[in-house]
Amino acid sequence: MTLSWKRNREILRVVLAVCIVVAGALHFLASEPFVKIVPAALPYPLALVYISGVIEIGLGLALLVPALSQLAAWGMIALFIAVYPANINMAVNHIHLAGVPDGNWFHAIRLPFQFVLIAWAYWYTRPSDTDIQASIVPKSST
Repeated sequence: MTLSWKRNREILRVVLAVCIVVAGALHFLASEPFVKIVPAALPYPLALVYISGVIEIGLGLALLVPALSQLAAWGMIALFIAVYPANINMAVNHIHLAGVPDGNWFHAIRLPFQFVLIAWAYWYTRPSDTDIQASIVPKSST
């Protein structure tokens, strides 16, 4: 990989991490839409929303810690798979959320996009060049 490609990969790592942390924070700041799409068969929907929010925030931050980033990427893959039933529930049961498009075209894009997120996270399951890896941990000066 060329250096510019590696840098772009690291920029996209930060973008993914920030998006996941923001999504996780929204589980607390605006939990109602998330609760609405939790499948009815699952107990304690608000607790599940909060738990998934904590997990999203943790995984987003861990993606930016070189020692944890590969594990965090695998965790994101598991999370994206785990929350997929909520996305299916929203589409199948036509659950309308304020400010979110509700047409079949939207779900036709949204449902497959989960696989894009899985692939994006999978990209970071392989070792990175730690010299340029995006990190929230200060690099040692030695």
